[in-house]
Amino acid sequence: MTSTTNDVSGVPAVLNARSSVTREIRKMNLLQSVACAIALLGMAWAAQCADAPKPNPPAGGSSGVHGFDFEVGSWSVHHRGKRATGDWFEFEGTCTTRLMMSGAGNVEEHLFKRPEGTATGVGLRTYDPKTAQWAIWWIDGRDPHGALDPPVKGRFEDGIGTFYADGILNGKSVRTRYTWSKITATSAHWEQAFSSDAGKTWETNWYMDFTRIS
Repeated sequence: MTSTTNDVSGVPAVLNARSSVTREIRKMNLLQSVACAIALLGMAWAAQCADAPKPNPPAGGSSGVHGFDFEVGSWSVHHRGKRATGDWFEFEGTCTTRLMMSGAGNVEEHLFKRPEGTATGVGLRTYDPKTAQWAIWWIDGRDPHGALDPPVKGRFEDGIGTFYADGILNGKSVRTRYTWSKITATSAHWEQAFSSDAGKTWETNWYMDFTRIS
């Protein structure tokens, strides 16, 4: 009869084979357990990072050529305006801003849902690195071929954007000021003011509060 024992240990070969298989199975189970533990730790770390509060962007977004990058996208806008009679009125609108000229310019398109009817308007902005200033022109959709007013010019400093222009309104010299403030990743505030005494005093006549849509 043929022997089934191992010549070295005397242990049956089939038992040696079973022991080897058992060791391999245990090793595979151990590796799977380690892999699962690593995966669970990774998922927990990712969840913790997702739940951690995100730092707010710098106030005003940025300065220089990136001053208006914060406004790129679509917004809902709440307007509060002052009529020539001195009465205030409110209405809603939307705004979409997109970059052009490799970021050195942008177009801001508005839809105004005024009490007297829907209207449109477009702001065109360009940045001049020589003066480190933005220039802003406004096109009123109710008179799209009307003469353009002189552009307001200025920049962002410490999170506040201020822009000025001198022009004529109703036959009188008027200085116009635009102000951007309270800028976050999801909101912003804009206002327009006029001065009839070369900037000594100002009368604000239009507010816009932006809330991001996308």
